[in-house]
Amino acid sequence: MSRGNIYDGRGGYEAYIAEVSAGYDRPEGWWYRFAKRTVDLIAALFGLLLLIPLLPFIIAMIKLETSGPVLFNQVRVGKRGRLFCCHKFRSMSVDAEARKDELAHLNEATGAAFKIKNDPRVTRVGRFLRRSSLDEFPQLWNVLRGEMSIVGPRPQIPDEVAEYTPQQALRLLATPGLTCLWQVSGRSHLDFAEWMALDQEYVRKRGLRYELGILLRTLPAVIERKGAY
Repeated sequence: MSRGNIYDGRGGYEAYIAEVSAGYDRPEGWWYRFAKRTVDLIAALFGLLLLIPLLPFIIAMIKLETSGPVLFNQVRVGKRGRLFCCHKFRSMSVDAEARKDELAHLNEATGAAFKIKNDPRVTRVGRFLRRSSLDEFPQLWNVLRGEMSIVGPRPQIPDEVAEYTPQQALRLLATPGLTCLWQVSGRSHLDFAEWMALDQEYVRKRGLRYELGILLRTLPAVIERKGAY
């Protein structure tokens, strides 16, 4: 199965993941799955309760600066290649996706990623939301639905996943998350290969104690805002 044609036609990349993970995958124990899901549900509900008082201000800021929807919804690739709709507060102009090809020459990321430090599509409010990570809060709904977890590799879009090497595709063995090793290790300051290597490390080592360590590093990383743009 070639890297250029890994979409399996059933709503994801599941056949490809099964192929590249043969001999590598390790089953997640029932206790780990139960405890992780319980933590996800409690944390997501608590986070949404914290978000409710901020909602009117975030909505007003987005609407006052630009017209268009408050939320940005995009198809992402989840665990074992299954597709899902990922939610974020909109931080870019409404024509951001249409302008991506136009700005391709400004891409500062390596590998299968697209990043521009001073992206002209990002609004002033959007820049604040990104640097504070508030734009990610709607993904707590994805966590409640079981499409994401609190800790796990960040979900990418299908076009980027289609460029993965078999080794990089191993990150899809884990449920995508709000925070991960990449988030707490420099984010956009790391190149694509380093990002993928950190996600593969997470897949190998994932466990409750290991993920607690990532969570404890998340708040300082958000405050420091290193690589957040």
